[in-house]
Amino acid sequence: MPTDDKLPQVDEHADLWLTSAELASWMSVVRLITRLPWAIDAQLQRDAELSMVEYMALAMLSEAPEWTLRMSVLAEHTSTSLSRLSHMVKRLEDRGYVRREPDPSDGRFTNAVLLPAGMSKLESAAPGHVAYVRHLVVDNLSGERLRRLGQDAERILQRIDSPAR
Repeated sequence: MPTDDKLPQVDEHADLWLTSAELASWMSVVRLITRLPWAIDAQLQRDAELSMVEYMALAMLSEAPEWTLRMSVLAEHTSTSLSRLSHMVKRLEDRGYVRREPDPSDGRFTNAVLLPAGMSKLESAAPGHVAYVRHLVVDNLSGERLRRLGQDAERILQRIDSPAR
């Protein structure tokens, strides 16, 4: 184990501030992560009377076996708290899009199940949503830049999700 006199000397304030180039890039990222979800949510609210997280939940359920996911898994997939998801699923239930039921394999858990009306709602909302996502993001980047953006986003998400934060 190195002694204190063998450790490199570190200026504790060296990384306190971002360079002007780092700051400019960081502010662009901040604006993107703030404004993109707002823009997509506004489009979905206007055109489909769904929030972005409601759309995401319906989409995740539509891809799940038997259109069913545990609420905890759905919360993770939609990046929302279980409490917030529960309130949202209640609203979707009230609209006839989903139902909740005990997980038959373990009654301690609750499943969300997509209903045919929810699938119809998703199918009617999808074309406008996909067109808007294409307009804002996909068609605005080359295939290579889009691929790199996805890779960079995954790298950052792995750091966020890493247990050694």
